[in-house]
Amino acid sequence: MSTDVRKVAAVVVTYNRLEKLKKVLASLESQTRLPQMLVIVNNAATDGTAEYLQEYAQRFALSDSIQLDIVTLEKNEGGAGGFSAGMRRSYELGADYAWIFDDDGYPEPDALDKLVLGYDNAVAELGPDVPFACSMVKFIDGTISEMNNPIPTWDWGRLKAKGLDIVMVSRCSFVSVLIPRWVMEAFGLPYKEYFIWFDDAEYTLRITKACPGVQVLDSVVLHDMGVNRGVNFSMIDEKNAWKFSYGVRNEASYHLHHEGFYQYLRFCALVWNGMRHGNVAKPLRKKMYKKMIEAWKFNPRIDYPQVATK
Repeated sequence: MSTDVRKVAAVVVTYNRLEKLKKVLASLESQTRLPQMLVIVNNAATDGTAEYLQEYAQRFALSDSIQLDIVTLEKNEGGAGGFSAGMRRSYELGADYAWIFDDDGYPEPDALDKLVLGYDNAVAELGPDVPFACSMVKFIDGTISEMNNPIPTWDWGRLKAKGLDIVMVSRCSFVSVLIPRWVMEAFGLPYKEYFIWFDDAEYTLRITKACPGVQVLDSVVLHDMGVNRGVNFSMIDEKNAWKFSYGVRNEASYHLHHEGFYQYLRFCALVWNGMRHGNVAKPLRKKMYKKMIEAWKFNPRIDYPQVATK
């Protein structure tokens, strides 16, 4: 029997994906290492999620030792707002780690077990400042998830060379990431103001200033995202422009306020060039240019979980 007394809170953010959410919860119930807490953030879903979660709470059968906590937001705060609220709640509940993932990510049965073990092995080699451990994210057919590849460090194979199934990364997406409590205390929470897009990139870049994070290659999560492809600015169209608008504003703001004017201009040129090559409609290009300008005044402040929200 394990003597590990560290508390892990699984944090799931959901919005109008009820059937996929059910699969996520079933995956959690099948974990070889069960999280001590389960925080479900209902991002003001309108598809019956609230009613289902009421029933789920009544028949919750993960374990007598697991605490279920449902956070219901008054309005849709986007993925960024949902993760911020869920991580804050995990902190308030006393969790030692927040294990965060989206409502279309299905962890394999040993995903958490391998993730915690991998994190511990990384700490043993690199020291106590390792800020996160993320899983290998695959598409539902077993291929790599194109939009969830972490950014490796220059010496990414340092731990792999020692026989560990772990690589070093500086940035990852919020699809199965283990974040220690001390990281939330030291670096705060994701920018809820980002709403969607680049919140995970900014946060993991923020917390890897002193030490890189790690990807545990044998901890696997399947990402049921519909179409397995990455994104770039040549793909902007009428249907997805709303999402790209957040992406352009958020990333432009990050480069300008955290890296400097040159990096901001470099990003703007990247967006311009991508839209040109993709023959993006002129009205949509203008919309993105406005978001680049909006970034000048858009500069959220870090929110810390130790500080109570109003």
